[in-house]
Amino acid sequence: MKIRHTTGSGQDKIELQMTPMIDIVFQLLIFFIMTFKIVSMEGDFNIKMPQASPSTVQTIEPDFPPMSLYLSADQDGVISGIRLNNDPMPSFPDVNRRIIELVGGQAPGAEGEDTAEMELEFDFNLRYEYVIGAITAVSGYKDGQGNVIKLVEKIRFKTPEGPGPVVNE
Repeated sequence: MKIRHTTGSGQDKIELQMTPMIDIVFQLLIFFIMTFKIVSMEGDFNIKMPQASPSTVQTIEPDFPPMSLYLSADQDGVISGIRLNNDPMPSFPDVNRRIIELVGGQAPGAEGEDTAEMELEFDFNLRYEYVIGAITAVSGYKDGQGNVIKLVEKIRFKTPEGPGPVVNE
């Protein structure tokens, strides 16, 4: 057992070591800086609140009829068919051209205008990349100057039916 030497007056000199405390503070600071994750905005939602309703109810026909796009898949999840309003389409660029014809190439969302709506339905086992391709084909295109022309801003997803119960034979 080690015996501590004391001063003649019986009081030990107690000193706080500041260097290790500063080291720990800097290590904690570096730890929190390195683990801090900056999250950017995950989308630009174009939200427009409705105006106050008038006292009389008027029924206004929408400028664009609602459209539907159905994507079917084979067993491997590869796209096997595209149907726009029950018309077969060979590819996504053809879907884009047809929507330009239907919408008329005008920019949606101007004041007082209705916008085109799309309901997107697909098979349960369809790969995600084809859904993104469909959204890209439906939502707009780039013109010759590199400007983005929006076609359909309102896209609703119809919930795909599941694969059903698995039966083991």
